[in-house]
Amino acid sequence: MLESALEKLAETILNLDEASLTSLWDKYKKKMENFDTTREWEQAVIIFFIINSVRVKNHIFNENILNLHKKHDKPTKPPKDKPHLKLIK
Repeated sequence: MLESALEKLAETILNLDEASLTSLWDKYKKKMENFDTTREWEQAVIIFFIINSVRVKNHIFNENILNLHKKHDKPTKPPKDKPHLKLIK
């Protein structure tokens, strides 16, 4: 049951827009830095780390996509034959 709940939560988070989340980053960072013993402070900490986890996930994803493209886009070197040049004297 716990795993199912976490998977649903992850699916919901994956549907959130990174740009929108990033716009909230400062707000929740400030709330987190102002320690309080309230449930709201605890939620702010969780939200702050959710925002960071989405940012990190997207960074890792983009880095891997770039690396895949680099591997596929490498030009193949032509075989080393004699050059097609003539010596003219």
